[in-house]
Amino acid sequence: MFTNRFEESLDFFVDVYGLTESGRDADSVYLRAFDDYEFHSLKLTRSKTTGVGHVAYRTSSKAALDRRVAAIEAMGCGIGWTEGDMGHGPAYRFRDPDGHVFELYWETVVFEPPSGEAPAIKNIAQRYHGRGACPRRLDHVNLLAVDVRAIKAFMVEALGSRVTEEILLDNGRLGGCWFTVNNKGYDIAYAEEHTGTPGRFHHVTYVTDQREDVLRAADIFLENGIHIETGPHKHAIQQTFFLYVYEPAGNRVEIANAGARLILRPDWPTITWTEAERKKGQAWGLKTIESFHTHGTPPIENAGGHHSGDER
Repeated sequence: MFTNRFEESLDFFVDVYGLTESGRDADSVYLRAFDDYEFHSLKLTRSKTTGVGHVAYRTSSKAALDRRVAAIEAMGCGIGWTEGDMGHGPAYRFRDPDGHVFELYWETVVFEPPSGEAPAIKNIAQRYHGRGACPRRLDHVNLLAVDVRAIKAFMVEALGSRVTEEILLDNGRLGGCWFTVNNKGYDIAYAEEHTGTPGRFHHVTYVTDQREDVLRAADIFLENGIHIETGPHKHAIQQTFFLYVYEPAGNRVEIANAGARLILRPDWPTITWTEAERKKGQAWGLKTIESFHTHGTPPIENAGGHHSGDER
């Protein structure tokens, strides 16, 4: 994640949101939630702008990595290999149809808790520190795309993703699509980009153990002057209990609880929501706030002369 307010963003993610620093280099700090098993799940990078640099997936094996690379190269969207990052080994880079950069890797650095951070229960990655909102783990990323239908075909072919839910607009376009490569309801989602600008970021989400943790987080954000965009409330799509905020640089961040919901049915049919159904709002009637459809990062100058993505 890029930020042009590096120190403020770092303070937010560590002291308010409750992530832990694993390491740093000249331009980036590597962060993780207390039960993320890898060295990091969020790389916060100093930049002149905001948004996302790349999204990375760990494959299930070296053989799986080779299969995915072969499929992606056959599609003609590959960028090539990198030497890796502080938290993982060699990674293969490619682009989705909207221009977002992805990485696939197998070799990883498993987090080893330093002195004083070892958990009392040894099947947790790190002790529960209770600092800030203190989510348990990374859950998903949401990206904006000009053509969600093209993304749908791409994610199925490139990553072997399943499409769990989607929004079909009256004009025939897809307004959103939710994908999974495991038994979660989704690990990545795409929403339609209304400005026509490719490659933008919508939000990143970490999850808590229970809904009450999200309510506690709302008070923590309030007391620390963090802009709450919408929630707490329950989504109809995927049934996630949600709360969205803007971190100091303007990137949207969600803290959520999905309950015990998993996609265990191997022949799960894609659930399609109509435009009329979505206009009813969220599960308990909350109307979707306008900025949820217009705010993305990096910000752009829209036709009305305002910035889309700078509503801090």
